[in-house]
Amino acid sequence: MNNTSWILLDTETNGLVAPIYVVELAAQRMLGWEAVGEPFRRLLNQNVDIPPEASRVNGYTREILERDGEPALAVYADFARYVDGLPLVSYNLAYDLDKVLLPEWARLGITPIGTRGFCALELARRLLDPVPAGNCKLQTLRQFYRLPERGAHTGLGDVMTVVDLLAQVLRPRLLKRGLDDWAALLAFTETPWFPQRLAFGKFKGRDFRDARTDVDLHQWLIWLAESSNARSAAMGRWYLAHLNEEVELAASEAVVTTAFDLPPLVLSDETGVVLFAHPELQAVRQWVTAARERLAGIEAEYTEEHMAVQAMQATLFGLLRAHYQERDRKKLMLSYREKYLETLLKAGRDEARAVAQEYQQAQAQADAEYEQAAAEAKTRRELSEDEARELTTLYRKLVRLFHPDRHVQDPARQAVYQQLTQAINQAKDEGNIERLREIAQDPDAFMLRQYGRSLDFSDAAELVQTHRLFDALQHNVMEMLEALDDLRASAEYELYQLSRGNPQFIPELAEEYQRALGEEIARLDTQLAAVGLEIAALTHG
Repeated sequence: MNNTSWILLDTETNGLVAPIYVVELAAQRMLGWEAVGEPFRRLLNQNVDIPPEASRVNGYTREILERDGEPALAVYADFARYVDGLPLVSYNLAYDLDKVLLPEWARLGITPIGTRGFCALELARRLLDPVPAGNCKLQTLRQFYRLPERGAHTGLGDVMTVVDLLAQVLRPRLLKRGLDDWAALLAFTETPWFPQRLAFGKFKGRDFRDARTDVDLHQWLIWLAESSNARSAAMGRWYLAHLNEEVELAASEAVVTTAFDLPPLVLSDETGVVLFAHPELQAVRQWVTAARERLAGIEAEYTEEHMAVQAMQATLFGLLRAHYQERDRKKLMLSYREKYLETLLKAGRDEARAVAQEYQQAQAQADAEYEQAAAEAKTRRELSEDEARELTTLYRKLVRLFHPDRHVQDPARQAVYQQLTQAINQAKDEGNIERLREIAQDPDAFMLRQYGRSLDFSDAAELVQTHRLFDALQHNVMEMLEALDDLRASAEYELYQLSRGNPQFIPELAEEYQRALGEEIARLDTQLAAVGLEIAALTHG
């Protein structure tokens, strides 16, 4: 493998619906597992519109591409020289090559460039199974394994993230399996494979190898293998054929040491005397502690950024409330005038009066909702840098100390800790540092004041339950990373980023919205006048 040259590429496009046009093409020449030479990155101007949802992800607009992009034919001519006939690899080769590049090259009359290599996504799925929880999104894995930030959802940024993922996470697993040959790598990624944990059905989430001892699960796999659906049948047959294979390395063990940078296992007291302890249980407890700290850190990061976005939206709402409220009042009035007119024509004036009363109630409710939204907006503010740092520190400390899963074998104690954890999470979500300080200063006194209950600090975790807890925490880590990615991909977050360091951005944005709302209100006034005249003609004629 060390002497094999290949090309790692990524595309950014104008969307997911055919015809798909490339707007950025990035690549890196690889020699074995090392990046060599300068990367390739070009923007393409193909004179196509970029839908807002695509622009929010990759940051490109038609104006940017018309300014900085180059003609597609010129870009691909240079790309062909860069590739020089080498195999092409990407993190989702079925999309980048089969759905994007090959159709585009056919549309442009270009001879296909390079040859087909392996899919890095399929490689990750196989090597990381069953961790992390069946989710191998590139940016999620980047955060999970704490790889460098390279520029999410840009072609070159994603290429370099895959380089990091290969070097730091996937290659060690390949070497352990003895897969350091190009032909073996291709065969490994192309051989039929299904995830260790079942992804659907009555046994969803179960390890298929449990069928060795679970008769019901074994019968379900047989039923699946006999399915009339070709893919389902292939899956069932694959699971049955692999039931008795041994896993070379527990995935959780491989991932934890990389993902959480665990400290070494300590089995001695302060005097240096070696203590008796169950080695595996001690190790898993460390994994759980590290997973909790990681989860608390991600949750705190999400809370900080989510609150900042909410604070920005609250500021914008305050500037635009009167305009939005006027717009919504007139939309509601138009809706009910049209309903009044329809009722008047079909049922007469008496029934139409009931519609008028209904409108008054709806208007009162809408005004009350605006008042409530305004009251909530006043409570939203962005944390200062010092406050955000303190919130993160306090939250991590409290979650580590008082998580209820420490007492899974004692329901009474667990219930007390669940109440405390709910209070901690609520304070974190609200950015209530004072409450977190209060809990940290004297948690027992806090519980006595709030709930009339005391804490108990005993620890009674067992190996099987602790393994299950660790799996659940890993799943929660993945969910929070996805939530953080979703937040950062949102239009609201984009506005927040644009507003940072630019105090004039929000007022200027509000002025743009005001103009648009003013135009919409003017159109509504015209429609209201027309319907009003029609009602007047019918009721006074």
